[in-house]
This record gives sequence, C-alpha cells and structure tokens, in this order.
Amino acid sequence: MSASAALAEDDILIAEYTINTKKMHSQILLPLVAGIREMTGMDLADVDAVAVAQGPGSFTGLRIGSATAKALGMVWEKPIVPVPTVNGLAMNLWGAGTLVCPMMDARRSQVYTGLFHFDQGELITDREQCAVSVEEILEDINQRGEAVTFLGDGVPVYLEQIRSLCKVPYTLAPAHMNRQKAGSVAVLGMRLFAQGVIQTPEEHSPVYLRVSQAEQEGLKEYNKL
Repeated sequence: MSASAALAEDDILIAEYTINTKKMHSQILLPLVAGIREMTGMDLADVDAVAVAQGPGSFTGLRIGSATAKALGMVWEKPIVPVPTVNGLAMNLWGAGTLVCPMMDARRSQVYTGLFHFDQGELITDREQCAVSVEEILEDINQRGEAVTFLGDGVPVYLEQIRSLCKVPYTLAPAHMNRQKAGSVAVLGMRLFAQGVIQTPEEHSPVYLRVSQAEQEGLKEYNKL
C-alpha cells in the first residue's frame, strides 16, 4: 500500500515522502505531513491549495486521504484540488514516448486503469480512468496498435495476462516510477489549480468508481426482500 505526501512550489519539488508498506494510511499519512513540516521548517498553512488523489483506490485509503485533505483545507482555509488517482500515477512517466497504462489492482479480476500519452509536456487522456478487466484494457491497447508502458501495483498481479495478451511492444516502469507518488499528484494538482479546478473542503469527496464489497453484499440482501 502506497502512502505519500509532498510539498511543491512552481518548478521545485521541495519535499516528498513515500512509503510502500502494509501499514494503514491512518498510521502513516499525518506523520508524513508532519515530517515535511519539520524537515523543511516551512509553515504549510502558506500553501495555495491542498491537492489530493481523489480516487479510485482502496476504499479505506481514499477515505483517510480525503478526510486528511479536508481537515487540512479547513484548518488552513485553503481549497482542495481533486486529482484523479490514475492520472496522477500516469504523471510519473512524464515525457514518455509511448502510451501510458496505469494499472491499480482493484481485486475481483479488475484493475483501475486508463490510457494516456504526453504531447508537448501535457498529459493527454486517451481513455478516462475506469474499473475494467485486464482483458478489456489490453484489447483496447491492441486495437490502438501503439507501444505502451505499464505501471502500478496491478502490473505484477496481472503480469502473466500482460505477457500473453498484449500484442504491441510494451515496457514496465522501473521501481522508482511504478507506484503512486505525491510529487506527481502535486505537479498535476498545480496545473489543475491554474485551470480553476478546485473544491471547497466541504464539497470534496472521494471517487470510488464502483461500490464496495460490503455495499454489494448489502444490495444482494436488499434485493432478496
């Protein structure tokens, strides 16, 4: 599980802490923010906005991330910049000359994914983030006929399917680029902020793309009534 916090200003990534462990976001996220404040000596209340990965992702992780962003936004009286998680992950590969396909393991034989490319330094969305089977996104890639780079925690989970079903040249992003990073969310967040993509802390909420397993089970029981 990836937990990450960063501080960026203009063209400088001032600080970034990223942890990939099995610890819960509730144990990690606020200490990461506190660590940035302590190590930089900066008053984080001076930021213009709080960018947050809005989703999709793990239900618990998204709730903790959004709740933390909302709390910081309220305390600092700053707007929230909602960054689509898959887009933020694609931003790791800024300048790539191939299609970029993030794959986050969504379980139940699905991935949170999308397709992107870069044009003159801008991230262009070819397929909006979605929750689909690996087979479906690979069929889409094959139909486009372009080389592709895969990244995300879904890649090792579905690597055999990628190897057997991907018919175009492909590469896998290396370790320092293949997981969610707050630095990428911050950079994309600054661009969205400049475009006026903001929310108040009260308006902000996570984007799940699908209902949780518990909610699905509840719907099943409800439909039996």
